Amino acid sequence: MSGTLASTPESTFGELRAQLQEAAATFADGPDALEGILLGMVDDVDRAVREPLEIFPVCHHSPASALAVARRLREKQPKVVYLELCEDMAPLLSELRNCKLPVAVQAFATDVDGFPAEWSPLSVVAPITEASAEYQAIAYALDTPGVELVLVDRSSDHVFQWDARGTHGAGSGAEQGTPDAPPPEEEATLHGDAVGVEIGDLRPRFAELEEHLLRHGRVRHWSEWWHQYVELPLGDSDHDTYRQVMLLIGSLFRRLAPGDTHRVRVDEDRERYMWTRMREHLAASGTDPADCLYVCGAFHAASRVAEFGVHGTDTFDIGPRSATKWLHGLIPSSHAAIEAQFGLAAGSVSIAATVWAKNVRRTRVEPYRLAGQAGAKRSRARKTPAPAVAAAAVPPSDKLTGFLRQPPALDRLDEAELLGWSVEIVRAARRNGYLASTADAIAVFETSILLAGMRDRAKPTPYDFQDAAVTCIEKDTVPGRRDVRRLVEIMMGSDRVGQVGYEALPPLARDVHDRLAPLNLKLQQRGVQRARLDIASQPELERCSDVLWMLRYLMPHGSARPIMGERKLGERPIQESWDLALGTHQRALIELGYEGVSIEQVLEQRLRRTAYAPHATAATVLAAVEDATLYLRSARLADELGVRALEVLSAERSVDGAPEVLRRVRRLLAYYRTSEPVLPQWIESFVKTGYAHYCTLLPTAFTDEDATARQVAAMLGFLFSMENLALSLGCDRTQLELAVAQSHPDDPSRTALLWAAQVQLGRLSRADLRAKCDELLANPLVVPAYPRYLSGFVQALEPVPGLTDFVVEAVSNAFGRLPDPVLLPWLPTLITTLRSGGGELAPLLIREAGRIFPGRLAALDEWVPPWRAQLEPAAAHPARRAAGGHDCTLLAAHPATCDAMASLLGCDSTWETAIPGPRGAALAGRHPQTALALEALLAGA
Repeated sequence: MSGTLASTPESTFGELRAQLQEAAATFADGPDALEGILLGMVDDVDRAVREPLEIFPVCHHSPASALAVARRLREKQPKVVYLELCEDMAPLLSELRNCKLPVAVQAFATDVDGFPAEWSPLSVVAPITEASAEYQAIAYALDTPGVELVLVDRSSDHVFQWDARGTHGAGSGAEQGTPDAPPPEEEATLHGDAVGVEIGDLRPRFAELEEHLLRHGRVRHWSEWWHQYVELPLGDSDHDTYRQVMLLIGSLFRRLAPGDTHRVRVDEDRERYMWTRMREHLAASGTDPADCLYVCGAFHAASRVAEFGVHGTDTFDIGPRSATKWLHGLIPSSHAAIEAQFGLAAGSVSIAATVWAKNVRRTRVEPYRLAGQAGAKRSRARKTPAPAVAAAAVPPSDKLTGFLRQPPALDRLDEAELLGWSVEIVRAARRNGYLASTADAIAVFETSILLAGMRDRAKPTPYDFQDAAVTCIEKDTVPGRRDVRRLVEIMMGSDRVGQVGYEALPPLARDVHDRLAPLNLKLQQRGVQRARLDIASQPELERCSDVLWMLRYLMPHGSARPIMGERKLGERPIQESWDLALGTHQRALIELGYEGVSIEQVLEQRLRRTAYAPHATAATVLAAVEDATLYLRSARLADELGVRALEVLSAERSVDGAPEVLRRVRRLLAYYRTSEPVLPQWIESFVKTGYAHYCTLLPTAFTDEDATARQVAAMLGFLFSMENLALSLGCDRTQLELAVAQSHPDDPSRTALLWAAQVQLGRLSRADLRAKCDELLANPLVVPAYPRYLSGFVQALEPVPGLTDFVVEAVSNAFGRLPDPVLLPWLPTLITTLRSGGGELAPLLIREAGRIFPGRLAALDEWVPPWRAQLEPAAAHPARRAAGGHDCTLLAAHPATCDAMASLLGCDSTWETAIPGPRGAALAGRHPQTALALEALLAGA
């Protein structure tokens, strides 16, 4: 490389070299460092200009670059266009004609092989707008016969291969300097977290340099500096001046970049990669380099690698791609998304689009547009490429010296344009709730001129006008959703959002549009649309309903939102109403197409992925079973996932998911019992295994500090509610009885749960349970903890709903007997407990309390609680026994009943009594307890 530079004649930039060398000696203590930088920049420009294969440096989304490319393509008519863009994106470029710009070419991979699993999904996007140099090159190459377009940048796979630090941004536009804050609009997230790769990353990577330029340029951010000092001066420049200035800027930023070795290596490897690919193509096709044009970023055009040029070395070895399977497609983009991803100032891309339109009208240069491009005019027929001019035969002239010497052009103030801006921003402010008037329009007009003068500008730029509008209109508050700064951005060019046409959509997205066609909606239109489905009168709409429910499951919130109607197991839809925004969420729908050819396939893959995830629980797998039944109506998939749920449950050693498992198993059992002739084999096995599993964990869960009362109650609920089915499948009830007998909790709430379980098993009577509660209330040491026992009883309604009346009784006794210092602090705890963990149990208590308590206030004074009324007859029994034979009058009146009961008990004695009457009185006298029990039974009947 040094030999090449030494042999280069210095006549082209000799005068400029001399001036820079003199300036270095004047302003630097020692001329070596500064002289090396300044003269090195000239050498970079000279080397790039003399390259036989014409290098055309550009900056991304620069109207001046796009205009210069369009002008040069019409003059030169190259046969081959080399473009700095990921080489694997080439097949998608022809689909741009079916889209409305801006859009982004995307490479997407979900199943990664060769990269860390936490990086998945991998996504690379290259946004394209009409005011971009790459679009001009693409449109020229695709619509001109005999022209070949070759993408030469690294592949999407290499983008991540070279990302050794795992930041997903090495060498991409996302790694620019301090980004200017993007607008907080929804369109700013259209690219998601994809890596941005774009032609022409041109921004200082040296923070001090950028700060110096902004301070001395009297601007706020980089986009404004570029617009003022590069974009406007180069808008009307000739071809040679444009190339040399852009090469000089690229060399300056390259030589003043910080010493980030990884980033420098990635930049140089990209340049080696591109020149290697170009030489390979030249050798294979035999094309003359003079008939080619290389469109790349100015940063990479001023390269110093040994592989630079058609005569560079061939020492760079391009490594193989990984085994990752990449999918490619087009996704909608927007100006805000581009600004957010590449660190540009809010509104800068919209302003660039406005400047592009003005430059086209002023210069009368005809830009290239793809034939059939949505929103574009019909292109004229392209001429057959003319023979390329031998550029190497004419030595380039020095245009840098004259450009750097000339004073800045003073653009005359266009009062009509500025006045139109001022009137329009006031009108937009009024529509958005501002109290703006004609006086504000005048103030904005005058303030714009004042700010431009303070910043040494003869004509206010859009950024000056934006500052003036904020100062004069916004005042202190923002009454609407948008502030004045955002209103100026919309007024200047608006945030244009692209759209991918139907023909360019992946098969899945086209299938969704076809299946939703009966709704008669413009699904590609942005915004929310209302769909009404009267399935009862139009049964064919049920298939649309199935698609909508699957889209709701798969796509982001808001893309398909049900307003009326729900989907439950075992129910068929009748009427539904939906809010659809598929056009707004087109990117998400397109990315679904990367996962499969139909939404059913994608949903099945995601359910399997959820069920077989390393950290899947029995509850999550049962949820997948329910979703497979609910959305896909697939018994095959439900059986497969059900077997997986059984495997996961057997391996679990905690009870964290017990409430969710109980809720979903009950729901699935109810569905299968009403819709299937027999239960599936997997759910029978699940109940049988779950019964033994929870019996084993029950004693430990009662004493485990990490387990909550709700989780223990859910375990008991599974055991008691599934008991009949489990016993019919061969389980042993003794296992449950032993598990309860081995449980010895210390916590009051879990102790109450244990008592409820003992009542359900018949090991504890209600009278004993009532006695235990009375004992607790009578013990002053236990009274403060009694509310926790009540919380346990409330949770016990899950496994033992028959205790609802007793829980009402216990709560009523607590309210009647507990002192206020104990009761009042406990009430918030009871309410929060019911709301968080027992929301479904509160209706049981409310209904039971409504049945027991009087409905009117007047009846409350004479009301006797049922549990007290039951105690009074029992208290009267000993007195009747002491009175003698009067206890047996009822038995004597019904001897047949007593004889039948006696025969059941195996008693053959006859009636004996001192009082004349029927036979059997003596037997009743000898068995007073049986007699009293029978009397109470008959009295109740």
